[in-house]
Order: sequence, then C-alpha cells, then structure tokens
Amino acid sequence: MESTKERGLFMPDVREILERLRQNEEVARKFFEVEVSILSILNFKDLFERLLTEIREKFAIPYVWISLIQDNEIRHMLGELNSSELLRQRLNLIKREVLLALIGNDTRPVLINKDLAPYFKLFPQGESYLIRSLAIVPLTHNGEIIGTLNHGDGSPTRYQPGMDATLLERLAVKVSICISNVVAHEKIRLAASRDPLTGVLNRRVLERVLMREYERALRYNSHLSIIFLDVDDFKEINDTYGHDVGDHLLATMAEYLTSFCRKSDLVARYAGDEFVIILPSTKQAHAIKLVERLKSHFEENPVVFNGLTIPITASFGVASLEDKGVNDYRSILKTADQRLLAAKREKKKATRVISLEGKGAEGR
Repeated sequence: MESTKERGLFMPDVREILERLRQNEEVARKFFEVEVSILSILNFKDLFERLLTEIREKFAIPYVWISLIQDNEIRHMLGELNSSELLRQRLNLIKREVLLALIGNDTRPVLINKDLAPYFKLFPQGESYLIRSLAIVPLTHNGEIIGTLNHGDGSPTRYQPGMDATLLERLAVKVSICISNVVAHEKIRLAASRDPLTGVLNRRVLERVLMREYERALRYNSHLSIIFLDVDDFKEINDTYGHDVGDHLLATMAEYLTSFCRKSDLVARYAGDEFVIILPSTKQAHAIKLVERLKSHFEENPVVFNGLTIPITASFGVASLEDKGVNDYRSILKTADQRLLAAKREKKKATRVISLEGKGAEGR
C-alpha cells in the first residue's frame, strides 16, 4: 500500500504535469485562433498585418516581423504593402543568398539563443531589437522559401535549440497555404486588370482609374496630367521582323515607361501600340519634361531581340487640367489623343519634306 510520504512526493508531480498540459492546450488554442483568423484573407496587406498583430498580442511576443526575399516570385504582387505603416516598420527585404546562409534550405523553424549577431540582418531597416532569443519560421510558396516569420524575445529561454517547435511548424504550413491562396486570387485579379502581353493596366481599368484621379484632383484642387503615346511605324516593324519582335518591343516599351514613373503614376496599354501614362499631382510642364526624358531613353536604348537591334521612336500627346475644354476625364484623354495625332502628322510632314529635298539633291 502506498504510504502518505510516497503520495506527497507523487502528487506535486501530477499537478505539475497537469499544469503543463493546460498551458500547452492554451498555446495550441491560441495558435488555432491565429490560423482561423488568417485562412480567409485574400490580399497580402491584410494577411501580413493580421499575422503580425495576432501573434504579438496573443503570445505577448515583443518583436514579431517578416523578412521577404527581394526577388521572390510574389514580389510584384506586394505593391500595396507600401501603404501600411505597420508593414513599413515590420517588414524587411533581404537578398536570397543572405537569408539562406542564415537558415539553409530547411523549412523547419530555427530556434537560437546564442551568437545572435549574424541574424540582425533580418531586422527591418532602421530597427534595432533587444533580443536574446529568436525563432525563425520559414515561409514557402510552391515548395520554395520566400521569406521568414520572425519572433524575438528579451529572454534567452523563450526560444532554445531542442525545444518542441511543432506548433510553429504547423503555423508555417498554414501561412504558406494562405500565401498560395492570396497568389491565386491576385493572379485572377491581375488577369482582369492587366494587359497580358505587357503587364501594365488594360484599357478598361485605365478609364476607371482616370475617372478616379480626375475627381480626386478636382476635390483637392490639385494637378493632373496624362501622356498619350504610340510607337512610330509599328506596323512596318511587325511586317518586317514578325509579330514576336513586335510583341517584345511592346513589352520592352512598357518596362521603359514603368521605370520612369513614380509609385503614384500609372501606365496602361490603350490599344495596339498605344500607351497612356496617368500623372497625378503633375503640372503639364513637368509632364512635357518627362516626355523629353523618355525620348532620350528610347534613342539611347534600342530594342534587342534574337540578335536584332531595332531603334525605338514614339510620338506623344500631353494634356492636363490646365487645358481649356477639359471638363471631365474623357476630355483630358481626348485632348491628349488629338495632340498625339497632331504630333504624328507633323512627324510625317517633316519626313516627307526631308525625302523630297533628298530627291531634289539627286536631280541637281
């Protein structure tokens, strides 16, 4: 029969085990709540904001942030993150080789509480966290690591090598599923709003955005300009070199235009070889300066495709709210289009004059 002394030794152990089980159940419940809260989110801004906020609040973790590989395959879908104050503070872009040198290709969580200095490269720019232990949870898309969800604490015992990281592993799987869901949704959304060849906005979205920007400029008494342009002699380029070259030229043109624009500017393919650039808060004089910069860039950077070098020239029309007769978003677009047509006529007239002068010289 068990003695009282033996029962006294046994009972505290049972209470300790039961308390540990209760704590584990509580932690598991919180992880489940986080997972449920993110599973239905279909955009990256809300997903990352909810994830960071929920983990920090539910688990009282002082430092929670995300590191994303700079050239990951979802990077082009993350433009909206710039509008989030939280993510500007708690999201870090890192080179692939730097991240993989820290965590390797293993998708299991990494727990560290010694020699933390190399891992400070994961910190968001300008941030300096006072941490003595760190949990790094790899995030994946299509089986490839694209970043990490990082947890930092001032206690060296919060995260230690050898600790059970099963719940962190499960969270990583759920977050990666969410990322895949968002990517699928974003692809559908982009397909509806983007030109498939060039990746810029399509005409339908252009008109909606232009109406929005026109109304905003009137509401806040600010400037708005647009540039309408098309590629010179595009039909001849297609007929001479083939449609593959023509498609490549249009895609390259879209890249050039986008690279010269601010984050607030918008580039759209209007039709065929025609593009429109919407320039919020921009005077017409500044839009004309941008046109001159684009002309110089086209002249200095011909299109190269399969060994062919093809010069690019384009004609431009600029319009703004400063123009008389602009009384809605359609009229600003029409004014720019009319000026584009006038520019093309002048260019053809100049070409014809040069051609006639050349014939005259030959006859003398």
